[in-house]
Amino acid sequence: MSVSTLHLRPIQFVDTPVGRDGEVARLAGGMQWFGAYEVIENGARRTVQIAEFDRLLGANDRAVKLHQAITTPRAPLTLGDRTLRFDQPMIAGILNVTPDSFSDGGRHDDAAGAGFDMAAKGAALIDIGGESTRPNAPTVWEGDEIARVVPVIEKLAGGGTLVSIDTRKAAVMEAALKAGAAIVNDVSALLWDDRALEVVARAGCPVILMHSPDPKKGPHGGNGYGHVLTEVYDWLDARVAAAVAGGIDRAKIIVDPGIGFGKSLADNLSLLNGLTLFHGLGCPIMLGASRKRMIGALSNEAPASERLGGSLTLALKGAETGMQLLRVHDVAETVQALRVWRGMKDQALVAG
Repeated sequence: MSVSTLHLRPIQFVDTPVGRDGEVARLAGGMQWFGAYEVIENGARRTVQIAEFDRLLGANDRAVKLHQAITTPRAPLTLGDRTLRFDQPMIAGILNVTPDSFSDGGRHDDAAGAGFDMAAKGAALIDIGGESTRPNAPTVWEGDEIARVVPVIEKLAGGGTLVSIDTRKAAVMEAALKAGAAIVNDVSALLWDDRALEVVARAGCPVILMHSPDPKKGPHGGNGYGHVLTEVYDWLDARVAAAVAGGIDRAKIIVDPGIGFGKSLADNLSLLNGLTLFHGLGCPIMLGASRKRMIGALSNEAPASERLGGSLTLALKGAETGMQLLRVHDVAETVQALRVWRGMKDQALVAG
């Protein structure tokens, strides 16, 4: 994709907005304030201070719209008796009911119990998947996938736990939503199954659209990128527009840049360093980097079971850049890390 379109990336974050009226802007109604934008246009980059925004970019319609999208609070989702807030980072606990997932395949004999345990430890959402998305994983027949996830969803949802279904198959989405799942999380951004968009639109449920280079072929294809940050952004922008055109409420769309899916180590690091760009989409953002292979690549090929330190580092990176949902395996440890981070943020505001 071309990089000729203007993009804005919030930069120069500050601990507190106190005493900085007109100099900083609040990021998506969350807990971060920033003092400038990196303006990316025609392959060039420049910095524009918030105090200078109106003078330098106020006549640029796209810049104004992006600024509004970046600074507008993300409305909470009311899902039955539960509310999913986006004014601070929330945890989505990963629950794979598969025998071959890359990090926890076959570990949950009592999957519902594991889900309840994650919720008790602080997960706002339990993301249930019945098909592995690791590289070279076989495609699971939808009947088998339904048989894996539905009993677990029924137990968790019946017990008051908020559940999302991690699937790319329309039939699985339908069965999971009927069983009590409240959100669809699709690694193909509703492109793998031709019926998926229709199913989500008809259900009126929230959906998480994740980037991957060639969803029709699977989540790990692609031929590389020229400018990975803006290309992934533009792809997600187009998918959000397609979802809205297909009847999905924009206020119910969450985006995911797809860390580790069809991307090199350098690509993943570029995306992580540029995460704030994605706030320009005007949607809540999910970051799923827990136990990803890139952590092993940066730490002597540590196996998935030994990537907690790296996972926490990436979770805190997500918090610092305003990611509203952090999809993680290690719920208790991540919740503790976020509580300490939140304590520091709160103290900075009080002392500011």
